[in-house]
Amino acid sequence: MNNLPGKTVERLSAYRRVLLIYLTKGRDHIFSHDLAKLLYITAVQVRRDVMLIGNIGMHKNGYNVKELIARIGEVLDSKEGQKVAVVGFGYLGKAITGYFAGKRSKLIVLASFDINTKKVGAKVNGVKCFHINHLETIIRNKKITIAILTVPPDVATEVTNRLVEAGIKGILNFTTVPLKVPQGVYLEEYDMITSVEKVAFFVKKNDEE
Repeated sequence: MNNLPGKTVERLSAYRRVLLIYLTKGRDHIFSHDLAKLLYITAVQVRRDVMLIGNIGMHKNGYNVKELIARIGEVLDSKEGQKVAVVGFGYLGKAITGYFAGKRSKLIVLASFDINTKKVGAKVNGVKCFHINHLETIIRNKKITIAILTVPPDVATEVTNRLVEAGIKGILNFTTVPLKVPQGVYLEEYDMITSVEKVAFFVKKNDEE
């Protein structure tokens, strides 16, 4: 399971998200083609992904929704749970903190950080903002291993280095600065400007055709 491709992991997360919604509607089984339709992919892709995570039998009524959700959880989630910090308590940091809270029992946002003293002590969904001067101490004391980075570009590298030194093992980078991390630290880059420009390019291309 440690060798699952990144795209497969993304799809498994998406499967769980739609299956949880499906379950609230009183549906306890789902066929691969129905799950595929909900995510606009092929049934073949769904079956391949499910095969990769183990023996989830296809019953005459399709996959058992609860069993599939549980199996995805076994693959994606840490048994002990993982703790997350949001670094940068601006509009984006607050939005991420507020949106993420309560979405997953095994991923808990425990703290946020900012350099602005006016933001220190503020809370979003119970998550308190601390001054960034206390970053290393709080991360170590609370055993936080994942950081979501929403700081200004000019301090992104410095803050990343501090996070790694504090023991962070995974970083989701929302800044526009490409980051370099040592081996053993997983980095996911998300550049919103690049994503919007990609959409804009294909809109332009379609308009020109």
